[in-house]
Amino acid sequence: MNNNFKEENINCPNYWNWNGFKICWSVKGEDNEIPIIFLHGFGASRKHWRNNLEYFATRNCASYSLDLIGFGDSDQPGIRQIGRLNNEIWCNQVKDFIAQVIRPKNSGKVILIGNSLGSLVALTCAVSLEDQIATVIASPLPDQIQENDITIANIPLFKKFKDIFIKIFFIFFPLEIILFLITKLGVIRLGLNSAYFKKDNIDSELIDLVKKPVLRRTSARSLRAMCIGMSSRDGKLRSSYLLRKLSASKKVPFLLIWGDKDNFIPLFVGKKIANFHRWVKLKIVSNSGHCIHDEDPSVFNRISYEWIRNLTTL
Repeated sequence: MNNNFKEENINCPNYWNWNGFKICWSVKGEDNEIPIIFLHGFGASRKHWRNNLEYFATRNCASYSLDLIGFGDSDQPGIRQIGRLNNEIWCNQVKDFIAQVIRPKNSGKVILIGNSLGSLVALTCAVSLEDQIATVIASPLPDQIQENDITIANIPLFKKFKDIFIKIFFIFFPLEIILFLITKLGVIRLGLNSAYFKKDNIDSELIDLVKKPVLRRTSARSLRAMCIGMSSRDGKLRSSYLLRKLSASKKVPFLLIWGDKDNFIPLFVGKKIANFHRWVKLKIVSNSGHCIHDEDPSVFNRISYEWIRNLTTL
């Protein structure tokens, strides 16, 4: 970490060298008592928490947000540089961020707040770092939820051939052309319109924070590593397995915040999780979509802080 670049403005990145890759992060209230890491969703960045960090910082929370590798202003390695990108890799990034950036200043248990993909990363970290995590707030949690993970996809021989096919497919799939067309044909705005129920929240700042990383020349190679990594990951990296693993101890309180108008991951998925795992608390936000923290930040912030304030694990 380079202390000469420590800024508390979310638009001014701090730089951290992680295994030779440049990782960008922001912080508000770093000297506060309760450490929180905000983890963005697919295609977003640390700036997607633009309406949340200040709220928690004024409530004694050291509010960190970082660009997961491959996203935002962090490096965008491809399969040659890093192999596959999946929630295990992003979990390792978060674990090292805690150890190398947060721990020198704060020994307290860490709160993880995630949106979509960030929620999956937070869940992965909670299983791996159970004793260091105070709670997980997931809004929402992706992945198909199953009562057990015994499927044909997990048969070793089948999985081996499937992984080979996936790798060959994405190596030759013209992601460079696809990303070029996405930036030129207004597909980003179309996607945001699907994600957000309240369309007025889709402003130029939001479009820029999604669009700019896509315009980088390394974006296609990193997306390829993500497609391969997420499509071929082991069953032990999926939400169903991770939730069952975490439920064995119930050491990490788990809150789901779900928009009832979420078009990407419908509400029935959240209800299914809460039904399978009675220790998981589900809060439903009316008239909100996939990104409640940005679409209805005041509601999201209030629900999250009330949960944090009532914790006994801090």
